[in-house]
Amino acid sequence: TWVPRPRLLASCSAIQLSQFHTSPAVERSKNWEMKNRIVYPPQSPEEPRRPAEIFHCRKQIKYSKDKMWYLAKMIRGMSIDQALAQLEFNDKKGAKIMREVLLEAQDLAVRNHNVEYKSNLHIAQSFSNKGKYLKRIRYHGRGMFGIMDRVYCHYYVKLVEGPPPPGDRK
Repeated sequence: TWVPRPRLLASCSAIQLSQFHTSPAVERSKNWEMKNRIVYPPQSPEEPRRPAEIFHCRKQIKYSKDKMWYLAKMIRGMSIDQALAQLEFNDKKGAKIMREVLLEAQDLAVRNHNVEYKSNLHIAQSFSNKGKYLKRIRYHGRGMFGIMDRVYCHYYVKLVEGPPPPGDRK
């Protein structure tokens, strides 16, 4: 009887495709938005109200993680209105993307997380990390070539209800 042999990859190894793992950054981003589903135990009436926490991200942004990090650091610890105003007057491509993500997170807070006033939020965490990098060939003269990367990044933000704590700007 004829038995099909496993396909060989470019490296001539017999690894099946089902054994490949996905990027750890993509796995982390799934866990980041899953934090919105945490259910806390009920509070007693004399306890102060627990502030709402909103986790939001955008994945695979066609922008450098290092350029995005400077913008993320700039708005960390600001109130949401102050951060949106700062990003509106910034010329960078990442500022426009980051502003869209903050507006999405603000809308998410009002719709799904029982936040009464959309201005009563501050940015507790804001960071970016590396997405999928695609290798491409850049052709030079005389039969030479170089390898260039098409860079992508992920952007994560955590909004917390209430005014920003004093001295929280990092």
